[in-house]
Amino acid sequence: MLSLLNKMYKIKLRQMIKKKIAIIAIVCMVATISEAYSQSYEGLGRRGRNVITTAVPSLLIGPDSRVGAMGESGVALGDDINAQHWNPAKYAFMKNPFGLGLSYSPWLANLGVNDIYLLYLSGYAKASKMDVVSFSLRYFSMGEMEMTDETGESKGKANPHEFAIDAGYSRKLVDNWSLALSGRFIYSYLSNYSSYGGGGDIKPGIAGAVDIGLFYTKDLRANTVEGNKISWGLCLSNIGSKISYSTSTYFRSFIPANFRTGIAYALEIDKYNKLTFTFDLNKLLVPTPPEYARDSSNMVIRDPNGEPIIAKGDKKYRNRAVAESLITSWYDAPRGFAEEMEEFIQNIGIEYGYNDIFFIRTGFFNEAATKGNRKYITFGVGLKYSMFSIDASYILPVNNRNHPLENTLRFSLTFDFFNKTSTQRK
Repeated sequence: MLSLLNKMYKIKLRQMIKKKIAIIAIVCMVATISEAYSQSYEGLGRRGRNVITTAVPSLLIGPDSRVGAMGESGVALGDDINAQHWNPAKYAFMKNPFGLGLSYSPWLANLGVNDIYLLYLSGYAKASKMDVVSFSLRYFSMGEMEMTDETGESKGKANPHEFAIDAGYSRKLVDNWSLALSGRFIYSYLSNYSSYGGGGDIKPGIAGAVDIGLFYTKDLRANTVEGNKISWGLCLSNIGSKISYSTSTYFRSFIPANFRTGIAYALEIDKYNKLTFTFDLNKLLVPTPPEYARDSSNMVIRDPNGEPIIAKGDKKYRNRAVAESLITSWYDAPRGFAEEMEEFIQNIGIEYGYNDIFFIRTGFFNEAATKGNRKYITFGVGLKYSMFSIDASYILPVNNRNHPLENTLRFSLTFDFFNKTSTQRK
């Protein structure tokens, strides 16, 4: 997101945004890939680190505490009221006819800021035994910042924020399979200061996208335990239009189209104790930054039009169409297959449940050092009573002291209405 604005407004943007530009940069960094804000347009693709950047990175932040506590591995995790984010196809196998969830996370609290946060509301309703409709509302506040002109004169304050509204439909195809389709409206507001220095008016970014989800679940035979179940999920999310923040430029940035797949295995040890194991793989479906040609002084070489010359990687890069990038993103890394494998994020989670009332969770989020280097352990607890559940999760980075994500908490409330099953096993 910042790389887009730096290209449009260059130095003047840095003068315009006075105090909180560093915070917004870090927001982008931790939401998609660590330290992405430190790369300029010319620095993309340098040797070693080659981080993928997109606009509206807040769309990738895991919103709820249950999956957040399990390393954000939720594409195949069952009984999930917040499935709209992870895989809406899971709604087709919900036991109850209606559910509602509300989550809140104060983001980057370790930096001492208190006005950056994520709110998430989601829900589902069964239209029939086979059909389910769902929705979600996501609001991400980036806090307040002061706007100034090139002379340092104050032009007021802005409250940049992003929100997305979803509506989805899922259907059970056969006994073990379901399919879902969701539509999403995306609004990204960065500034209320326009007509700056001939750079064109700044405007809110608007985009549309869809999610496609597939889910499979099956009870397995169990002779020595109470029961077990295996599930698999796949979700293509944020497949949609590019986004622009200016009225006078052709340049449009990719939103974070994402591929997610994974498995879950639930083991009922006895009538009271249950273990669930999850594993996810994630990959962005947007172009990988290329490596640019450089001279002996390590400066980027440009063509007569002032554009940097690409030495290795996707020659079209930012100009590639969205439909093309869904395919080329699987093989466009400038360092070949090895770098493509580095673009997969691994998520691992474990949940222990006692009597379907009390839950303890942990997980691990792992991202390659060359692609952002987010590595953290997650913890969480949950309490369920009748149709009401409350969950909390915590992030502990393992590769960096004083990490921006350190001490990040998530809190979730869920209501599973018309619960026909007992909260305790007989």
